[in-house]
This record gives sequence, structure tokens and C-alpha cells, in this order.
Amino acid sequence: MFTGLVQELGRVVESAQQDGGARLRIEAGCAGELSEGDSVLVNGVCLTAAEPEGREFGADLSEETLARSSLGSLGPGDNVNLELPLRPADRLGGHIVQGHVDGLGTVAAVREAGLSREVRFDAPAALLRYVVEKGSIAVDGVSLTVMRVDGGGFEVSLIPETLDRTNLTDVEAGRRVNLEVDVIAKYVEKLVNRK
Repeated sequence: MFTGLVQELGRVVESAQQDGGARLRIEAGCAGELSEGDSVLVNGVCLTAAEPEGREFGADLSEETLARSSLGSLGPGDNVNLELPLRPADRLGGHIVQGHVDGLGTVAAVREAGLSREVRFDAPAALLRYVVEKGSIAVDGVSLTVMRVDGGGFEVSLIPETLDRTNLTDVEAGRRVNLEVDVIAKYVEKLVNRK
């Protein structure tokens, strides 16, 4: 389990296609904390660390991961949002993030708003039913508060801290992002529909 509070920006040093998937190699300070098989959140996708060595670790991407996320489009030099799993004694400062991407969204518009940057994302209707004003959503693994939502998408405000610490500082229209909706909303829907 993760919080959606990015701990570090990592950098892709290698991206290689393999039979039935791909492998990323990422440079990051947190690589020294990883052991073989540990979980790590990369742009909102829970991946398994492979061959951690020094300041780098690898991660294999299955066909499912490539189909559901934007990770297949990453290449050397791209920045990625990283978070290590929540420990039982840690604060839950963002919201519950599993790293199980629900779908892809697209940046529709970016507007400067004083110190912040307001961003509109187009998203599939199947996901928007779980998105509510003032609720939480994970965009590329970043826990964000929804400002507005309508039938075609939602808007968030990126504060200076988010712009300084994440790869969302680079958002521009047309960029694809990984979306994870609130898991609690999905459980509530399932329980209500059982009745």
C-alpha cells in the first residue's frame, strides 16, 4: 500500500522490449533501500524491484502492465515519480493508493493560476463514476484532490510543492497519465450493488 506522496523523482536509464513485456532500469536514491522482490510505485504502478544495484534497480513490465499504463512509452532520460511502500507506523498523508492502475487519462488543458497550475484531465466514463469533487485520485502515482468533475473529465490544482517534487511539473496537453481511483469508492459500489 502507498500514500500517493511522491518520495523521489527517478530517471529511466534503460527501456528494453522483451518477449511478452519490457524491462525498465531506473536510477534513484531509493534504489539502495530496495531488495530483490520489493514493491515500488513507479508513476502510479506497483512494480517489483529486480536486480537492485547501487543507485539503480530494474522492473519488469508484463503485457497487462503495458496495456493498462503509460509505462511502455517511457524512454531513457524520462523522469518518474517513485514511492516506497507504506510501513505500519507511517502517516497516511495522501490517500490509500494500491498501485493498480484503473486506466489512462489525457491532459486536456493546463492553466497557470497564481502560484499553482490547474490541469484538466479527460478520463473514461467508467472511471469518472468514482471521481467526486474534493475527493482523491492518483495521477501518475500522485495523490491529488479533485477540484471539479463533469461527464468528460476532472480538474486538479497542482501546488508549488507538487510541481517541485513530481514529474507533473512537465504536464502539457496530450500527455497520457496513469489513473487510479479511490479503492474505497469501488468497494462501496460493489457492496451497494449486492443489495
